[in-house]
Amino acid sequence: MVVAAAAALLTAVASGLVVTAAPSMAAACTGYVALTFDDGPTPGNTTTLINTLRAAGVRATFFNVGQNVQANPALARAQRDAGMWVGNHSWTHPHMTQLSQAQMTSEISQTQQAIQQATGEAPKLFRPPYLESNATLRAVEAQFGLTEINADVDSQDWNNASTDQIVQNASRLQAGQSILMHDWPANTIAAIPRIVSNLSSRGLCAGMISPATGRAVAPDGGTPTTPPPTTAPPTTTPTTAPPTTPPPDPSGACTASYRLVSSWTGGFQGEVTVSSTRAVTGWTVRMTLAGGQSIANVWNGVATGTTGAVSVRNAAYNGALNAGGSTTFGFLANGSSSPAPSAITCATS
Repeated sequence: MVVAAAAALLTAVASGLVVTAAPSMAAACTGYVALTFDDGPTPGNTTTLINTLRAAGVRATFFNVGQNVQANPALARAQRDAGMWVGNHSWTHPHMTQLSQAQMTSEISQTQQAIQQATGEAPKLFRPPYLESNATLRAVEAQFGLTEINADVDSQDWNNASTDQIVQNASRLQAGQSILMHDWPANTIAAIPRIVSNLSSRGLCAGMISPATGRAVAPDGGTPTTPPPTTAPPTTTPTTAPPTTPPPDPSGACTASYRLVSSWTGGFQGEVTVSSTRAVTGWTVRMTLAGGQSIANVWNGVATGTTGAVSVRNAAYNGALNAGGSTTFGFLANGSSSPAPSAITCATS
């Protein structure tokens, strides 16, 4: 009966049925760990991730980016409806420690509101982007009743780790700990059943993060009905990377607009919003930096060049835009924020 139930669940996942509440992980547990996924929700990724977790019989914590929740509220609700826990991961994924206290408050407040509107419940957990924190940020978190959650184990999936590497990194998890993973890498999704199987072999089960202690504890309800898989899935999942040099976009379907987020002596943070009037599968923004300006870091995009004429193409998880859709990428730059980057153009693929 267990095998039949598991087969039925996998069939449902493959057919793309609507996600429903996930069971807690079966088996006798000598301890709990937290599986966490940052940067969602994202179309084309979040549902697959949820279904993979459900097929493995586990629940997880999703640390969502506020602007992604605003753009995809149904996906945030799907996380909740599948029995997952939803946390705050800031509004634009900036380096929080480089912001003013007011900017920190805005990042957290907007995300709290967006998640509450989408799911009906305000988060109790906050994971700072890049795991960077300081006393000012923790004071702001406290104003919203948030518990800061770092990570005990880094899967390195954000750093193009292979499925085997992700599984190996996860094998270091001990009771009470959490692992940092992300919503978008295909290798992460492929690794989940093997991670769960390894945990089960060590008497560890997936649980929730306690807002009181920040440690992994038993799930908050439900009777286990689906055991973890006993066989490992294929180690790789085919993906198609977006082209690095898309053709010109004569239709004008893609536009890009820049705004200065913050500046300080010797540097600044910028953000570019990419919008499309029709459905696209990828985009590239080109812009020209002023003399003395150089890009130090980019998120939600992949940059080519650091000075002068720079291009930024979509990351693997935010290239597909519906008609009227938009996404953003951010960057940190050295140099004065004035003049602003110029000759900003967008091309689609």
